[in-house]
Amino acid sequence: MHHYRLDASAAQIAAVFGAEAGDDPWAGGYVAPGRPAPLIVSDGRGGSRRTLRPALWGVPPPPQGDRPVTHVRNLTSPFWIGTLRHAELRILIPATAFALWSGVEGARQQRWFSVPAQPVFAFAGILRRTEDWPCFAMLTTEANRLIAQYRPQGMPLILDPADYATWLTGEWRAALALARPFPGQFMAVADHP
Repeated sequence: MHHYRLDASAAQIAAVFGAEAGDDPWAGGYVAPGRPAPLIVSDGRGGSRRTLRPALWGVPPPPQGDRPVTHVRNLTSPFWIGTLRHAELRILIPATAFALWSGVEGARQQRWFSVPAQPVFAFAGILRRTEDWPCFAMLTTEANRLIAQYRPQGMPLILDPADYATWLTGEWRAALALARPFPGQFMAVADHP
């Protein structure tokens, strides 16, 4: 996945997630690696307070890497496990649709996926604080049946709203247990967002 859409204002996003919008100027639109996007972060004190905060998509690479990391696939990697163990570094990434490319080289098509019952849904993510700007990466999991028809390599980790609190504040093993494909029957696919 190389980009997603978040077609909701900061105030709308905050209302969906029970968060404070603060001064976030987000008016809606397209998010790509290296660009800022609003995230939902917890106060880390039992998770009673959620705030909308901007961060850049893509964390600095590991020592042997040369490009920012936008997706976390191996949740047991030593590079990520320390971050995942700290609830205050687990975030919700609001979205309204995400794009995947499918097909053979030379005839690839972009497909947009959404969750009709949740006009604004959330990916599971992790936050890294750097000297300049905070940055984030999105977790991925195996593809559900719908996504596998287009891109069998995997899909973003979409969370059920009932699991938001566990992801943001739960014990890390309980949070990692949420790393499973979102049911395809609750998703829709289209040629445009």
